[in-house]
Amino acid sequence: MKKKALITGIGGQDGSYLAEFLLKKNYIVYGILPRRSSPELQTLRIEKILSKIKLSYGDILDKSNIDEIIKKIKPHEVYHLAAQSHVGISFKSPFLTTQIDCIGTLNVLESVKAYSPSSKFYNAATSEIYGNYNKEGKINEDSIMEPVSPYGVAKHAAYHFVKIYRKSYDLFATNGILFNHESPRRGLNFVTAKIVKGALDIKFNNKKYIELGNLDAKRDWGHAKDYVKAMWMMLQQKKPQDFVISTGKAKSVRDVLSYVFKKLELKNYKNYIKINKRYIRPNELHHLKGDPKKAMKILKWKPSYTFETMLNEMIIELKDRFYPEQKL
Repeated sequence: MKKKALITGIGGQDGSYLAEFLLKKNYIVYGILPRRSSPELQTLRIEKILSKIKLSYGDILDKSNIDEIIKKIKPHEVYHLAAQSHVGISFKSPFLTTQIDCIGTLNVLESVKAYSPSSKFYNAATSEIYGNYNKEGKINEDSIMEPVSPYGVAKHAAYHFVKIYRKSYDLFATNGILFNHESPRRGLNFVTAKIVKGALDIKFNNKKYIELGNLDAKRDWGHAKDYVKAMWMMLQQKKPQDFVISTGKAKSVRDVLSYVFKKLELKNYKNYIKINKRYIRPNELHHLKGDPKKAMKILKWKPSYTFETMLNEMIIELKDRFYPEQKL
């Protein structure tokens, strides 16, 4: 019998890669997309597999809607990826971010508990829950958590709800504490995609500059394809555990700029950057570097992409999308 998997946020970067991965594993893949006026905009990342997956339109803030979907499908595995995941936006919309990222997670957990308690549940946690406490060191599953953004706080609460439901109701519920992961499918308002697209605009369209915020922020960047594989591996274990997923290496926004501009044979990136205060967060997270030893030991997981090969793929695919007539 084929396994059934339900993915909330299937139209996002991670959801689309995970759906493709699970289809290759011979799963029946169900997905939830939010109710919006332009459904075609939500399916851009999954348009090539639309005929192979089963979609429902719903909202994780509508508990009765989620109840109905979970009750009907009774999935073997639930991958809860739906979120308001932009840190900058969370400062401007803290109430909405908290509703979606915390209460939305609680809604899905409650539905699983009530209508499909044998389902294995994956929650997309984030490295943003750690904040600045850990300074320059590597962060693992036991590191102190002091989030510095509304997004981090909401995800921190959701992380603890998952642990509470795991211990209190004997659910197979696990947190994947994923550090930054990018791809050509990343939204253009996220810094890596913004830099790649901006540099291509400068090279091919005579754009004058890219507007950015803090160039010295350091993150542990991996590829979304590697990270969705880790999600699946977590749910194949005999017992639920939380795992840090990262590369173990930190790079700054300046490092991204330097590599992309050099790869595109452009002059010094400093000639094309303007710092805009609107992109400076009220409370900045300065440095994130993960320690994936537990995932490597127990899951036998390791990243196949490097920082450089990830950016190479983004450059090629974004060039093909926006400037198909041009050659690199």
